[in-house]
Amino acid sequence: MYVFFIVLIIIASFLIILSVLAQNPKSGMAANFGASNQVMGVRQTADFLEKLTWGLAVAIVVLSLAATMAMPRADITRSNDALQQAIENQAAPIQNFQLQNNAGTVPTPQEETTPAETPAE
Repeated sequence: MYVFFIVLIIIASFLIILSVLAQNPKSGMAANFGASNQVMGVRQTADFLEKLTWGLAVAIVVLSLAATMAMPRADITRSNDALQQAIENQAAPIQNFQLQNNAGTVPTPQEETTPAETPAE
């Protein structure tokens, strides 16, 4: 069921892209040329495309929520485990640095920049 919702979301996304691209711009330079087209019924087509765009946007939101509810529990658990492991792996270097810094094993900048003595010639 989850895959079915994902396929529907992809189809709706493709259709919304097409409907947005098919719409005429409402303002700008092309607005002056579009006035003559409204006499021949293009206005009804524009209304249809606008309603289709809004309907598809709502459909994508609803399908996204439905896909979230239909997601298999095993996938959710696996995703949560992977997320927790990634958080722990990212936090480990920070904790190791703090432990080393508190223990004094990390050299201070003054110790690193002191040059070694060179013998005089």
